[in-house]
Amino acid sequence: MAKGILVIAAHPDDEILGCGGTVALHAKAGDRVTAVIACEGESLRYGPGGVGQSEHTRRAAAALGVSDVRPLGFRDQRLDTITLTELIAPLERIVREVEPRVVYCQYGGDINRDHEILFKATLVATRPTEQCIEAVYAFDTASSTEWAFPRTFTPDTWVDISATLDQKLAAMACYESELRPYPHPRSLEALRHRARAWGNQQCLDAAEVFMTVRRAVRNGQTPR
Repeated sequence: MAKGILVIAAHPDDEILGCGGTVALHAKAGDRVTAVIACEGESLRYGPGGVGQSEHTRRAAAALGVSDVRPLGFRDQRLDTITLTELIAPLERIVREVEPRVVYCQYGGDINRDHEILFKATLVATRPTEQCIEAVYAFDTASSTEWAFPRTFTPDTWVDISATLDQKLAAMACYESELRPYPHPRSLEALRHRARAWGNQQCLDAAEVFMTVRRAVRNGQTPR
């Protein structure tokens, strides 16, 4: 049965770096995927004219088979200048509209301050009073999660993306301004290595990894 899936990312490309392969698997399974991008992701580095991130986001989503993308339009690297409730409010509205069963979100221990703040807002917007949600998972973001200290991201869930790794990389290639030359973690070659390194930990060809934030087995069902 198709289920609602919600991805909550701080910046354009985070949704691909963290769970692009997993999202492609959901799309192939017929699940209803909604991607929320909190910040516009270009004004700070590229000026008011930007680099066309909205178009890059649309193309990246299409590469994964996702049509429902919700940009919130907050200023890049400025989430610490607004109240947390201003960020929580639109997330709550989207959660109640799409009624996701699974939520993938930014990890709160990243080096990036926007990621940390968005994670805190997501915890509130997906609290257990939202009975539709069965699980909330935090994802690893290349060039942000591993650069934090202390390094506290400890995955407990590996998703086999061997069949969708090329889709993930094709989606990432849509973000021309965010790619870097190898051996930077956001190069396509490094991202392929990263997926394989995570996968090899569980004898898989390639994987994306997650930390379980919250998981509820309701209505007398057995855990799966």
